[in-house]
Amino acid sequence: MAGHARNPGSDTSRERAEHPAKPPRSLPDLRLPGLRLPGLRLPGSTVLRAVLDRYRPHSSTVLRVSVGLTFIWFGAMKFFPQASPAEHVAIGTMDALTFGLVPADASRPLLALFETVIGLGLVTGVLLRVALAAFFVHMAGVCCALFLLPEEMWNGALVTPTLEGQYVIKNVVLIAACLAVAADERPT
Repeated sequence: MAGHARNPGSDTSRERAEHPAKPPRSLPDLRLPGLRLPGLRLPGSTVLRAVLDRYRPHSSTVLRVSVGLTFIWFGAMKFFPQASPAEHVAIGTMDALTFGLVPADASRPLLALFETVIGLGLVTGVLLRVALAAFFVHMAGVCCALFLLPEEMWNGALVTPTLEGQYVIKNVVLIAACLAVAADERPT
């Protein structure tokens, strides 16, 4: 039927054979590197795969809320003098970044408010893009401590961080988590 108009939305068996539907994305078989035993399955691998397949659509939300709760917790501690173990690093970094224009008595509550608001934005998802932008600005300032306060961040050589330096360096995990959240954020 050469003159028969085909419905553009219809699907013929020939088209299905040429362009088969993609199977749903799932985890690959779990294997131990270097161990090849045909027919061996790890105990619980089917259950683990099922759990992770259910978790995957929610992973960005879990990351976002986890980082948000961490920010609320650490921000809330800064509302109370001497409650945060990193208070002196935060105040010292703020002092260096503002060239001493923001007094220490003001920088602690300002940082507390900033971190708490970022945390609330991440937990609720309200104004998420603004919260993510504020998060990345804050992380840039936090990472500046590694260079602005070298005597507090490093044990002599730049390869052995102090406990405070480790506290700052671990933020790379939070940055990676929020990069994943930002990459998953859908434009509206």
